[in-house]
Order: sequence, then structure tokens, then C-alpha cells
Amino acid sequence: MSELKISTGILAGGESIRMGQDKALIRIAGERMIDRLIREFSSFSEVIISAAKPGTYEDTGLKTVYDENKKIGPMEGIRQVLIASKEEYVFICAADMPFLNKELVSYLAGYISSDNDCYVIADEDHIQPLCAIYSKKVLPVIEELIKEGNYRLREIFKRVRTKYITLEYTCFDRKTVRNINTRQELGDISKPFVFCVSGYSDSGKTGLIVKLINEFIGDNMSVGVIKHDGHDSHTDMQGSDTDRFRKAGALCTGVYSGSGHSEYVKESVSAEDLIKKMSRIKAPPDVIIIEGLKDSHYPKIEVVRKAVYDKSVCDKSSLICIVSDCISPGDHECPVYGTEDIKGVFYCLKSFFDMESDKDERDKN
Repeated sequence: MSELKISTGILAGGESIRMGQDKALIRIAGERMIDRLIREFSSFSEVIISAAKPGTYEDTGLKTVYDENKKIGPMEGIRQVLIASKEEYVFICAADMPFLNKELVSYLAGYISSDNDCYVIADEDHIQPLCAIYSKKVLPVIEELIKEGNYRLREIFKRVRTKYITLEYTCFDRKTVRNINTRQELGDISKPFVFCVSGYSDSGKTGLIVKLINEFIGDNMSVGVIKHDGHDSHTDMQGSDTDRFRKAGALCTGVYSGSGHSEYVKESVSAEDLIKKMSRIKAPPDVIIIEGLKDSHYPKIEVVRKAVYDKSVCDKSSLICIVSDCISPGDHECPVYGTEDIKGVFYCLKSFFDMESDKDERDKN
């Protein structure tokens, strides 16, 4: 991947009127949509963000560009990204396409030659101008269109050498290029909600998870639990952690470690593998809790107990909240709850993920 001399640009501008909030910052499985794309594209030469206003994406640490020509839509975003790019070719996409992956970008890049200036994905119904590779050679054409007041992206393709790549003849399905525009569409793909309960050994992670399972079940939401075991012990006898999770009402459980063994599957696995397996069962859980993985990208609750270690060690950007008997509210940017305030932790989770259970729906009606 590193030998591909291609930049990537994410258009994160726009008013998101139908969604009612900045779509790029919405979390799916605990990760912001824009961060999912950044992670996917990290092996390319660079990632550039086109933003509507300064400050929104500073925490990414990436090169960010802003519109000079206001209110003309994505054409200006494409223009700014192409100007800023250090490479001749740039893959450009919208920030509300959470299923895009590096494999699709590499596939498109494989078509690059001196014969064309744009390489555009097309499915049965649409061409996808925000899932396309643009050459810097199209910049004069974009400038010309802006002067004419013609902001339709398809006009670019009519005036330059364009190759259309038909999706149905590839190994990628239409979901890969799907946009998320409405709250209903977001709800369709958000589950399961995934988060970690992290902390040092004997800090009380298992006990907190058992209590949270009870809270979710009381709210008519099902739960799966994955345990990361750093000691390669995968016992499932009475009284084990996974046994406690099931007795608390967990719909499914899994345990894995670096040895590659798991009670769920007997092969090399990761947290992502088990999440996928749990998501594919006939009636998948609404929520998946991972015990451990304090250094992962997943959002997390950190348990801090004075008797074990009295300081937070997780990356603060990944914290949903802290549960502690020694850290005071106000000591951290994230919320801090006492070890007995399970309701507070539960409602913090619901707010963080914008969860809406079947019970919530019934209460509305």
C-alpha cells in the first residue's frame, strides 16, 4: 500500500440538514465516521480534510482546507483538496460513507494511467462523484465551471477524460459506497453499540459489566460480552467471568487472547472478529461490551480503584467516563462516577451513543 502515490480527501463540509448534526462526527460502533475513514486511508500518502469551518477537526492533526467560494457545494471542497494535495491523483469521498475501505481505493487506483483524468465508481442507478479519483489536471475545468456558476459535479466528467468503473463487476457491493443521510438510516447501521470497560486487574471491571448487563436488560436491550484475556486462560467453568456474564443475562459471550484460542471459535481471532460473529447471529445483541483493551481505539469506561492504581491511564480522547473511588468529578474532561453510581454510568452510555431502546419507543407512544 505504501508504494501507491495517491492522496485521499474527505469532504466533511455541509450543513447536514436532514441529519440535524455534523454527520462526520456521528459515532458508529463508538467511532466517529470521519475517524473510520481516516483509519482506513492512513496507509496512503496523505489524508486531507475539507471542512466547512475552522476548529471542527483540529483533533485529527491532519491537513485541513476550507472553502473560499462559499455555498457552492462539494465542487469547492474538491478544488481545495486538489490544490492542497502533494500527489497528482487524489481519491475523494464524502465523510458520510462509513463503509468505504482502502481496498476499494486501491482497486480504483489500479486503473490510473495517462489515458484518463478521473476514475469514478458507478452502480446500477448512479455514478458516484464523491467516490472517485481526480487528477490535478481537472483543476482548470473546475475553475471554469465555478466562473460559469455551474456547480454540478457531473459537468466535470463531461469536460475531462473520465473512466467509469461499474460496481457490479467488482467484488464490492453497493453498501460500500452507501451514504448515511438521515437519523433512520443511521439507526439501521449503528447497532451493535460497542464499548470497552477497561482498567487494571482487580479494579472491578467484571463486576461493573455484570451490573451494566442488568441495566441494559431492564431497558429491553440485549447484551454480548467479549473478554480479552492477556494470560491465555480460557476457562468457562462455574464462577468464571464468562459464566458470571451469562448468568447476569448476556445473550452471548466470547473470550480470546494472543494465543488465538477462544471458546467462541477455535482459530486466530481478534475483538473485531468476535464482534462480527456476534453481529451475524439470528438475533444479534444491541450492545457489545469488551472487557479490557485499554489501549484500543474503542470508546471506553475506565475503572480506577485506589487499592489498585489511583490514576487514569487510558487515552483521554477515547474515554466515555471514569468509574472510580478516588478520582473526583472535575478532575477530568470526561464525566466521573462513583463505583456505586451504576445508573449514572448507564445513562451516560445511552447519551454517548444516542441509544434508543424499544422501551423508549413505547414510552413515546
